[in-house]
Amino acid sequence: MHHDIPAVVLDMSATGIGIVRSLAQKGIKVYAFDTLGKYKIGKTRHAICGACPNPVTEEEELLYFLCQVGHNFPQKAVMLAGSDDYVHFISKNRYVLSQYYRFLLPEHALIEAVLDKRLTYELAVKYCVPCPKTFIVNDEHQLDQIIGQLIFPCILKPVHSSHFRSNIDHKLYKKAILIEDAAQLQEEYLFYRQYGELMIQEAIPGEENAIFSVKTFFDKKMDLKGLWMNQKLHQFPPHFGSSALVVSKREEEVIELAVPFLKSIEMKGLAIAEFKKDPRDGKFKFIEINPRIGLTQGLSIACGVDLAYLYYLSLTNQNPDPVVVQKDGIKWVYFVRDFLSYRQRKRLGETTFFQWLKGLSGKKVEALFRWDDPLPFIRSFVSHLRNLWGRH
Repeated sequence: MHHDIPAVVLDMSATGIGIVRSLAQKGIKVYAFDTLGKYKIGKTRHAICGACPNPVTEEEELLYFLCQVGHNFPQKAVMLAGSDDYVHFISKNRYVLSQYYRFLLPEHALIEAVLDKRLTYELAVKYCVPCPKTFIVNDEHQLDQIIGQLIFPCILKPVHSSHFRSNIDHKLYKKAILIEDAAQLQEEYLFYRQYGELMIQEAIPGEENAIFSVKTFFDKKMDLKGLWMNQKLHQFPPHFGSSALVVSKREEEVIELAVPFLKSIEMKGLAIAEFKKDPRDGKFKFIEINPRIGLTQGLSIACGVDLAYLYYLSLTNQNPDPVVVQKDGIKWVYFVRDFLSYRQRKRLGETTFFQWLKGLSGKKVEALFRWDDPLPFIRSFVSHLRNLWGRH
């Protein structure tokens, strides 16, 4: 295999750091960029790092910046994105960027659909994938009309997570809000609707360990080149957050739902499909798709299915053999987030210190910490604690 073509990673969160380390340890020269605040936290010795314009609020400036960077490469670099904002930016500007970079994305209409939870739900219904009942709410009058059809508790969440997150103060942002009754729904809806479109979804009961994610890489011919899975154990914030502690675990029933669905919609490139097992009927219900590598990329490496590297090999015309067999039972922990999640769950009486400590046992990888590159972990730890302190 040859590794002479450089890679450009857009994102310097734990997701981007996982991509950088995956490629750098193969001897690939990596450049990593993100907005100034994230760049300061995520700077890693395994890449040439820099700050770049914001993909949402400074789109033209970012396009110019990346064209200037790409112009200096003797060959087109492989481009990977670690966040939905960067994926959307690349997809929207694919014609110009493709003159300087190699990347693989599905049609832009599909990118728009999977980043819009309303359209994603419609896709699931169209292809007969089991999913929680969902209502789109455009105004208060429509909310009054559907309240009688709802079963409480339910979930209130944004249609466009990225847009919603950019409009709201980070201290107020929630991925989803658990609603216990009609009065709370009306109150929360009136408050949150100012920040973006909202939808109401049936709440699937059960613990966080009922959530499974399938990570895939389909090449341009829609041949499956890589697949692995993880089971969530803890999220931050608890119940409706991002991964804090997961374990590699293959679940055939989820694969049998996810792979045909992703093939049907022609989800080429990298993707994550998330499902939750419903204890009421024992069926896995579809939650969402993300058109990129996931936060747990470090576990991808440890369990033997390195999607970032498979992507690089494919985009550099090296035709890698498919890798779909993983090592189960390896844990991935984002320590600071898992600790903060533990503190919240402890206050709710859901866990104890010794239960949390036991959950960390066994073979594992940390999201950010490495002895040869400790600063991203340290800076992230301090940043999380500062944010926590700012909320009090």
